[in-house]
Amino acid sequence: MHHIGIDISKTKLDCCWLSDPENNKIKTKVFKNTHAGHDDLAKWLTHQTKAAASSIQVVMESTGIYHEPMACTLHKLGFKVCVLNPARSKDFANSLGNTHKTDLKDSVMLALFSHRMMPRAWQPESPEVRELKALLARFDALETDLQRELNRLEKDQFSCSSDRIIESITHMVTYLTAEKKQLEQSIDDHIDRHPQLKKDRDLMTSIPGVGRVVSRVMLSVLHGHQFACAGQVAAFIGLIPRIQESGQWKGRSRLSKQGSSKIRAKLYMAAVTSVSCNPDLRAQYQRLLSKGKSKMQAIVAAMRKLVQICFGVVKHQSEYRPQCLI
Repeated sequence: MHHIGIDISKTKLDCCWLSDPENNKIKTKVFKNTHAGHDDLAKWLTHQTKAAASSIQVVMESTGIYHEPMACTLHKLGFKVCVLNPARSKDFANSLGNTHKTDLKDSVMLALFSHRMMPRAWQPESPEVRELKALLARFDALETDLQRELNRLEKDQFSCSSDRIIESITHMVTYLTAEKKQLEQSIDDHIDRHPQLKKDRDLMTSIPGVGRVVSRVMLSVLHGHQFACAGQVAAFIGLIPRIQESGQWKGRSRLSKQGSSKIRAKLYMAAVTSVSCNPDLRAQYQRLLSKGKSKMQAIVAAMRKLVQICFGVVKHQSEYRPQCLI
């Protein structure tokens, strides 16, 4: 296996081939982060290594939107592509004792990571999941903008601002409200057009406490990644405890919070509802309170349980059946 590290920015790609891992010999080259540049990169890799694409492992960091086109191009051409969480590569760089941080240094570090850690191969999302994620991201942005305008309207009405300002804000609120409603319908229509997405949404909404909001966001999570178990989903969202122990000292456990805070916020509201309407979560909630856990700890446990149930019904393709009697 030939190990390649690529540091990605908006305009360029710093590529490093670890030509001799034992002696840390490298070859580097910079390409433009364009479709033509991606093709040039693929040709350079196969020319330099004299190997088939399947024998070349390319490691890069997840950099928002800037890594996706190149990752998809290389994957289609048969390269083994690995996309890392930047926090993981940063920890690896610190373990190497790197003092300086440059694009070249980062590409070398990623090539070394490929050689020493052998990360799991990345798989691109299906087009329908990519579209669903884009729609949900836009919907969240509209909700944020709408709430911001509503806050401004309340402030200006309280301070008796001019009628022109009130008129302008009211116009924006009306427009954003209408656009939000249309976009929500577009999301539901998109899910309905794809049988598997529609079926999995219906399975999750069979869980008491899981409605349209949580089912949509969990669709994007479960279909956007390859999870082997429910614990991996909870860890991805940031709902697992971070244990702190050293010798005889035991620190206070806290949530890892490594995933999306927006997803956790939606799950929190669903969990608050579920502990009153879902028999399994209600039983767990009451049991934890009887053991002296705080209400917040019990709610977080309900959030984690809700994620596990969502994973279970999708994995087994069966509707929710409560384990506890109502």
